[in-house]
Amino acid sequence: MTGVPLSAYLVLALVLFCIGLYGALTKRNAVIVLISIELMLNAANINLIAFSKFGVTPSITGQVFSLFTITIAAAEAAVGLAILMSLYRSRKTVNVDEMDIMKH
Repeated sequence: MTGVPLSAYLVLALVLFCIGLYGALTKRNAVIVLISIELMLNAANINLIAFSKFGVTPSITGQVFSLFTITIAAAEAAVGLAILMSLYRSRKTVNVDEMDIMKH
């Protein structure tokens, strides 16, 4: 019985990263930009785990690095949403193109 090949993981990660990059560069809503960044981080996690499984010496290091990345992504989402809530309270918008100055 054969498993899923490495190329399938890499293609999935590539598609996720491209969708995330497109969303981060083209969307105006800051929440969508944060979700797009999360997609790009998940694509990196897929690569870490795939190379950990299919590497020259398969080990658990990819999973460990992936856990660190997930922890950083959760902290980034929490801080990002807190900043967005503060900006929404002061400016009544979450559009990225309207947030051009630091002080209102």
